[in-house]
Amino acid sequence: MTKPLRIALAGLGTVGGGVVKLLDTNAALIERRAGRSIEIVAISARDRTRDRGVDLSRYEWVDDATELSARDDIDAVVELIGGADGPALTLARTTLARGKAFVTANKAMVAHHGLELAAAAEQANTALKYEAAVAGGIPVIKGLREGAAANVIGHVYGILNGTCNYILTTMEKEGRDFAEVLGEAQALGYAEADPSFDIDGVDAAHKLSILSTLAFGTEIDFASVAITGIRHVIAADIAEAAAMGFRVRLVGFAEESRKGLFQRVHPCLVPLDHPLAHVSGSLNAVVAEGNFVGRLFFEGRGAGEGPTASAVVADLIDIARGEYGPAFAMPVTSLARPGAAAAGERRGRVYLRFTVADRPGVLAEITAAMRDAGVSIGSMIQRGAQGDGHVLLAFVTHVCPERAVGDALDRLEGSQSIVGKPMLMHILDV
Repeated sequence: MTKPLRIALAGLGTVGGGVVKLLDTNAALIERRAGRSIEIVAISARDRTRDRGVDLSRYEWVDDATELSARDDIDAVVELIGGADGPALTLARTTLARGKAFVTANKAMVAHHGLELAAAAEQANTALKYEAAVAGGIPVIKGLREGAAANVIGHVYGILNGTCNYILTTMEKEGRDFAEVLGEAQALGYAEADPSFDIDGVDAAHKLSILSTLAFGTEIDFASVAITGIRHVIAADIAEAAAMGFRVRLVGFAEESRKGLFQRVHPCLVPLDHPLAHVSGSLNAVVAEGNFVGRLFFEGRGAGEGPTASAVVADLIDIARGEYGPAFAMPVTSLARPGAAAAGERRGRVYLRFTVADRPGVLAEITAAMRDAGVSIGSMIQRGAQGDGHVLLAFVTHVCPERAVGDALDRLEGSQSIVGKPMLMHILDV
C-alpha cells in the first residue's frame, strides 16, 4: 500500500480552513489523482480557541510553527502565515534545509526571497511550490512554467489584485468616488482594514515580479517594479475614459527586451475591445503572449477560501506524485540578470487629467507645455465648472516617448492654474 503524503499546516485563517475542508470534501478524488492520500498530521496557528468552522481535534496542535519542519512524521509543510519575513521565512528555510517539500501562498515572501528558497529546494532535491501566491485559484503558475515552457514570452500582464478591480468596476457601474467604494469594500471583506498593500499596488507588484521570472527566465527583481496605485483615481476619470472608449483597470505589465526588464503596476485605460476591459468585480486575469502559442488568457477568482485552497492542494497533489522540478521553470543558476529597463524611451499613449482654475488662458498654457515637450494631443474633454470654480481637462495623447510626457508635466510644475497633481494613466495598447 502506498504511504500517504503527510503534511503540516501552518496558518489557519480563511485559506487554511479552506485547505482542511477541501482535503475532507474531495478526499477520494484527490487520492485517485495523487496516487495516494494526503493527510494532515499537525497544525499551527496563533489562536487555539478560534472557531474555524471545521473539526481540528483530529490533528496535533503545535504552538511554534517553526517546529513543524523538524518532525519525522511530516513529508511536506504548507505555510499560510503570511509576511515576507518573520516566522513564515524561518519555516520556509528550515523546511527546505531538512529536505522536506514546501508549499506557500505567500507572494511577498516569494517576491523577496524566492531565489534563495528556490536554490535551497534545488540543493535539497525537494519541492518549492507557490501556485496559490499569484491569482488565487487560476493555474497561471503551472500555465507559464509548464504549458508555455517551449515559448518565448513577449510580455505578460494582467489584473492581479481583486480588491482594486472590485473598487474600480464598482466606481464604473455606480459613478461613485474612490473613498466611498473603498469603505464599502472593507465592510464586505473585499479590502483589509489597512488596505495600503492592495490599493497602492504593492500586492500586484509582488505577483508581477513572480510572473516576470516565470515568463522570461530572469531573476526576481521586485525592487525594479514601478508602482502606482489607485488612490487618486476619481469617478470623473472613469467617466472620461468611458466617453473615449476605455475602462480603467489596475494593470501589472512586464516585458523583456535588449534594453532590460521592464515591470510596472499602474492604473491603465484599457480599450473596450480588449478582454481585460471585461474582467469585473474581484476577478483576476493574466495574459501572456508566446511566440508559438499566441495569446494565453487566464481568468478567475484571485483570492478567497475556495480558490486559494484549490491552488494549495493542487501543489500538494504534484508533490504526492513526485512532480518537483525547479521552482522557476529552470535552475536558479540559469536565470538571467537583464537589469531594469528605463521607462523614458518607451512609446505609447497616455491619459492626462488636470483640475484647473476656471479662467481664460489655462487650456493654452497646458497645450503649449505639451507642444514644447513634443507631445501631440489625440483627444480632449473639458467638463464645466465644478461647485468650487474648477474645471476638469482630460487628454489622450498620440503615441510618444514617455520622457516627453514627463517633460510636459515638469514644465507645468508650480503653475498657479493647476490644482493638485495631474493624473496620468497609460493606455494599454497590446
